[in-house]
Amino acid sequence: MEYKVPEDLLYVKDHDWAKVEGDVATFGITDYAQQALSDIVYVELPEVGTEVEKGQSYGTVEAVKAVADLIAPLSGEVIEVNEALNDDPALLNRDPYGEGWIVKVKLSNPDEAKELMSAEEYKKFLEEIA
Repeated sequence: MEYKVPEDLLYVKDHDWAKVEGDVATFGITDYAQQALSDIVYVELPEVGTEVEKGQSYGTVEAVKAVADLIAPLSGEVIEVNEALNDDPALLNRDPYGEGWIVKVKLSNPDEAKELMSAEEYKKFLEEIA
Protein backbone atom coordinates (compact mmCIF):
# COMPACT_ATOMS: atom_id res chain seq x y z
CA MET A 1 0.00 0.00 0.00
CA GLU A 2 1.36 3.41 -0.94
CA TYR A 3 0.81 6.35 1.37
CA LYS A 4 1.50 10.01 0.71
CA VAL A 5 4.28 11.26 2.98
CA PRO A 6 5.16 14.90 2.18
CA GLU A 7 8.87 15.66 2.62
CA ASP A 8 8.37 19.04 4.34
CA LEU A 9 6.52 17.66 7.39
CA LEU A 10 7.56 15.97 10.63
CA TYR A 11 5.85 12.83 11.92
CA VAL A 12 5.10 10.85 15.09
CA LYS A 13 4.35 7.13 15.48
CA ASP A 14 0.72 7.98 16.29
CA HIS A 15 0.35 8.98 12.60
CA ASP A 16 0.03 12.68 13.27
CA TRP A 17 2.12 15.29 11.44
CA ALA A 18 3.45 18.75 12.19
CA LYS A 19 4.54 21.50 9.83
CA VAL A 20 6.81 23.88 11.73
CA GLU A 21 7.09 27.47 10.51
CA GLY A 22 9.06 29.58 12.96
CA ASP A 23 7.39 29.23 16.37
CA VAL A 24 4.05 28.05 14.96
CA ALA A 25 3.20 24.48 13.92
CA THR A 26 0.22 23.15 12.01
CA PHE A 27 -0.99 19.67 13.07
CA GLY A 28 -2.92 17.04 11.15
CA ILE A 29 -3.29 13.30 10.64
CA THR A 30 -1.39 11.33 8.03
CA ASP A 31 -2.65 9.65 4.90
CA TYR A 32 -2.05 6.33 6.68
CA ALA A 33 -4.28 7.41 9.60
CA GLN A 34 -7.16 8.62 7.43
CA GLN A 35 -7.08 5.39 5.38
CA ALA A 36 -7.00 3.23 8.53
CA LEU A 37 -9.98 5.12 9.99
CA SER A 38 -11.84 5.19 6.65
CA ASP A 39 -14.95 7.44 6.58
CA ILE A 40 -14.45 10.24 9.11
CA VAL A 41 -17.78 11.59 10.35
CA TYR A 42 -16.88 13.91 13.25
CA VAL A 43 -13.87 15.79 14.64
CA GLU A 44 -13.73 17.08 18.21
CA LEU A 45 -11.54 20.17 18.10
CA PRO A 46 -9.92 21.96 21.06
CA GLU A 47 -10.75 25.58 21.88
CA VAL A 48 -8.38 28.37 20.86
CA GLY A 49 -6.19 29.05 23.89
CA THR A 50 -5.99 25.38 24.93
CA GLU A 51 -2.52 24.26 26.02
CA VAL A 52 -1.50 21.03 24.30
CA GLU A 53 1.33 18.79 25.43
CA LYS A 54 3.53 16.68 23.18
CA GLY A 55 2.33 13.06 23.21
CA GLN A 56 -1.05 13.92 24.79
CA SER A 57 -4.52 13.87 23.25
CA TYR A 58 -5.93 17.23 22.15
CA GLY A 59 -9.12 16.03 20.46
CA THR A 60 -10.72 13.05 18.76
CA VAL A 61 -11.63 11.87 15.29
CA GLU A 62 -14.72 9.71 14.89
CA ALA A 63 -15.03 7.42 11.93
CA VAL A 64 -17.65 4.85 11.00
CA LYS A 65 -15.31 2.11 12.30
CA ALA A 66 -13.60 3.71 15.30
CA VAL A 67 -12.82 6.72 17.46
CA ALA A 68 -9.18 7.82 17.61
CA ASP A 69 -7.39 10.38 19.76
CA LEU A 70 -5.53 13.22 18.09
CA ILE A 71 -2.04 13.19 19.63
CA ALA A 72 -0.08 16.44 19.77
CA PRO A 73 3.30 16.06 18.04
CA LEU A 74 4.57 19.18 19.89
CA SER A 75 3.65 21.30 22.92
CA GLY A 76 2.14 24.78 22.84
CA GLU A 77 -1.00 26.88 22.75
CA VAL A 78 -3.74 26.41 20.16
CA ILE A 79 -4.01 29.69 18.22
CA GLU A 80 -6.30 28.54 15.40
CA VAL A 81 -8.60 25.60 14.69
CA ASN A 82 -9.82 24.44 11.30
CA GLU A 83 -13.52 25.32 11.65
CA ALA A 84 -14.21 23.82 8.19
CA LEU A 85 -13.89 20.36 9.80
CA ASN A 86 -17.06 21.02 11.83
CA ASP A 87 -19.10 21.17 8.62
CA ASP A 88 -17.04 18.75 6.54
CA PRO A 89 -15.03 16.24 8.64
CA ALA A 90 -14.36 14.23 5.46
CA LEU A 91 -11.77 16.89 4.52
CA LEU A 92 -9.46 14.71 6.63
CA ASN A 93 -10.04 11.84 4.20
CA ARG A 94 -9.83 13.90 1.03
CA ASP A 95 -6.91 16.20 1.84
CA PRO A 96 -5.16 15.23 5.11
CA TYR A 97 -2.10 17.39 4.38
CA GLY A 98 -3.91 20.43 2.93
CA GLU A 99 -7.43 21.60 3.68
CA GLY A 100 -7.72 18.85 6.29
CA TRP A 101 -5.24 20.45 8.73
CA ILE A 102 -6.58 20.41 12.29
CA VAL A 103 -4.98 23.09 14.48
CA LYS A 104 -2.22 25.69 14.55
CA VAL A 105 -0.17 25.87 17.72
CA LYS A 106 2.25 28.51 19.06
CA LEU A 107 5.11 26.31 20.22
CA SER A 108 6.24 26.50 23.83
CA ASN A 109 9.34 24.39 23.19
CA PRO A 110 10.41 24.45 19.50
CA ASP A 111 13.35 22.11 20.27
CA GLU A 112 10.85 19.24 20.63
CA ALA A 113 10.70 19.18 16.82
CA LYS A 114 14.18 17.58 16.80
CA GLU A 115 12.61 14.45 18.35
CA LEU A 116 10.09 13.94 15.51
CA MET A 117 10.57 11.67 12.50
CA SER A 118 11.52 12.98 9.07
CA ALA A 119 9.49 11.85 6.06
CA GLU A 120 12.17 9.25 5.33
CA GLU A 121 12.07 7.88 8.90
CA TYR A 122 8.26 7.80 8.85
CA LYS A 123 8.25 5.86 5.54
CA LYS A 124 10.59 3.28 7.13
CA PHE A 125 8.28 3.10 10.17
CA LEU A 126 5.27 2.46 7.90
CA GLU A 127 7.18 -0.37 6.19
CA GLU A 128 7.96 -1.92 9.59
CA ILE A 129 4.32 -1.92 10.73
CA ALA A 130 2.84 -3.00 7.37
